[in-house]
Amino acid sequence: MNRVITTIPSEAMEALVKYPWPGNIRELQNLIERAVILSPAAVLRVPVAELKAVATPPSPSNASLEEVDREHILRVLKDSHGVIGGPNGAAARLGMKRTTLQSRMQKLGVTHSR
Repeated sequence: MNRVITTIPSEAMEALVKYPWPGNIRELQNLIERAVILSPAAVLRVPVAELKAVATPPSPSNASLEEVDREHILRVLKDSHGVIGGPNGAAARLGMKRTTLQSRMQKLGVTHSR
């Protein structure tokens, strides 16, 4: 898109560093690409509110790995408004292929609705 970003505000950089990035590098890449597209000038406008809205990590429990996996998928589906595929879908946020996520959802009995 031939956009040139020359400045990243300190508040944005601090939020980027502190965020735990549950979707790994793909989530970071998607956020930066979207921020570049939406930034009206050479200053990167990062949606800091989205990064601050991250939930606190769950406390250790006696839940099985399948239960934890299921809850995590449900949380990411909620955050992606029920969208599984695409650049902002749950699969991308989880760092996996759409078909892999759908298979895992079927195995765990996770259904989604928009």
